[in-house]
Amino acid sequence: MSFRPLHDRILVRRVDSEEKTRGGIIIPDTAKEKPQEGEVVSVGPGARNEAGQVQALDVRAGDRILFGKWSGTEIKINGEDLLIMKESDVLGVLEAQVERKQAA
Repeated sequence: MSFRPLHDRILVRRVDSEEKTRGGIIIPDTAKEKPQEGEVVSVGPGARNEAGQVQALDVRAGDRILFGKWSGTEIKINGEDLLIMKESDVLGVLEAQVERKQAA
């Protein structure tokens, strides 16, 4: 089964958080919080503005995003736990940083 969000909604897969802290402490499953980071699986066509025109979304499928702790509705599609939320629930897009090598 495939799923296509409507209007300004997006389908998000949560990204698993690290099981260790930077100091090397292993975090048990019972102490973990749900991650607030995810990958966009699919997006709707966009919301309509006052003139009736469709305004495209800023996020795209494959984007890595941050969202609020209580954002979205949890759903299960093909046995996979996903979130569906409005684009306005997205706090920002994580962009890969390109390391620059400085000339010596």
